[in-house]
Amino acid sequence: QVQLVESGGGLVQSGGSLRLSCTTSGGIFSISTLGWYRQAPGKQRELVASITSGRYTIYADSVKGRFTISRDNAKNTVYLQTNSLKPEDTAVYYCNAKGIRYLRDFDYWGQGTQVTVSS
Repeated sequence: QVQLVESGGGLVQSGGSLRLSCTTSGGIFSISTLGWYRQAPGKQRELVASITSGRYTIYADSVKGRFTISRDNAKNTVYLQTNSLKPEDTAVYYCNAKGIRYLRDFDYWGQGTQVTVSS
């Protein structure tokens, strides 16, 4: 059974940092493109950053230079280092894993972790 479990969210002051982690199980990690998305109240879910199995990364313009996504295949874990946080970064952050296994697409989500940035 595939599971994605996020951790590392919390309350931080503007300018602070958090490191979010997402650990997967079910044998999909090494073949997945992993992404962090976020959803603020009243807004649509948006891509924050993603990393492919070949470690190619993409970032939303709003977080470039402040956030870094990385993956540790040995630990089946993807990280999002968030620095210089702003109040507008406040959202629920979700981990996502997508790819192809046994010739079928898969797309899994974690339960989310809350990040709150106070001004």
